[in-house]
Amino acid sequence: MDFRLSSEQQALADSVASFCARDYDFEHRRLSLANEGGFSPDNWQLFAELGWLGAGLGEDAGGYGGGAVENAIILEAFGRALVVEPFLACAVLALQTLAALPKCDVRDQLIADIVSGEKLAVLAHNEFEARGDVELVGMTAFQDNGQWRLNGTKQLVLGAPAADWLIVSARAGPDVGLFLVAPSTAGVELVPYRTLDNMRAADIHFAEAPVHAVLALPGAALPAIRLGYAHAMTAMCAEAVGAMDAAILLARDYLKTRQQFGTPLAGFQALQHRMADMLVEAEMSRSIVFQGLASLTDSEPERQKAIAAMKIVVSSAAMFVGRNAVQLHGGIGMTEEHPVGHYYKRLFVIAGLFGGEAFHLSRLASIGTGFW
Repeated sequence: MDFRLSSEQQALADSVASFCARDYDFEHRRLSLANEGGFSPDNWQLFAELGWLGAGLGEDAGGYGGGAVENAIILEAFGRALVVEPFLACAVLALQTLAALPKCDVRDQLIADIVSGEKLAVLAHNEFEARGDVELVGMTAFQDNGQWRLNGTKQLVLGAPAADWLIVSARAGPDVGLFLVAPSTAGVELVPYRTLDNMRAADIHFAEAPVHAVLALPGAALPAIRLGYAHAMTAMCAEAVGAMDAAILLARDYLKTRQQFGTPLAGFQALQHRMADMLVEAEMSRSIVFQGLASLTDSEPERQKAIAAMKIVVSSAAMFVGRNAVQLHGGIGMTEEHPVGHYYKRLFVIAGLFGGEAFHLSRLASIGTGFW
């Protein structure tokens, strides 16, 4: 496999890195978090103008001809800068799920609106009982005089507080469909909150909430959701690699400047070994993300095996690197003012999001027995 970036991909990487270095330092991030939606609408519009929102989508689906590699490039850079805009939730998870659905006017228009930055849509699929299991859907959909309505609750819907549209999965009979719902619709109640890493999410309660449009009738939804989550997990693991890189560099610089007994901490062999272990974990994660990217075009059993293995390795590495980066900083690493603690919080959330290490170990062990 050729791991070198094409000229277009390298230009994308340079563009995102330039934005993060110039316009997204720790103070800019703090100001973005202070906005009502928890991120900067100006930045989101800039992402659209630069083509980043559609960079990971093929031209036939309404994007700019890229794919999973482009999303990984963007999110690895975002991980280094701790970008808080809901790119993962909207431009990856929601958009890739939509792209995997059969074509229809509503789906095509929604993709166009997301890519242009006019609308922000998120996938409301996760439920409390699922714990990372994409197959588990307890929410129900029923028809009332020809009008589809939804009952149930979705949990930890990333980006929901700022969303214009909710793409909601619900069980209609024995199978699952996908439905488009406006958050302001009667019967929809959002309970917004900040996650540990300062991102915005919401639990959403549906009480006979009317559906705006049907995106996928039962039978076509679950395969699209599976693929959307595979893309999202791969992109999120690339983000973790970027965050680990940044945390390691912060720890390195601190050890080179902080002195103990008249010598820099970087001169102590035990701390050198700790830094080496952190670097090994980050590089192992980078390698297995390459495997995850390559698997996205495989058949489903092989793809799910590779994605589960990737999430196991990256979750473990994220916890190891984040924890040790804070410990190497000593007391200052625990403060809100120092960025290293924020990297740890983001890595901690990534380790558990979409199923933690234990869940995916169980899944990987069960794939050969027909679990998926």
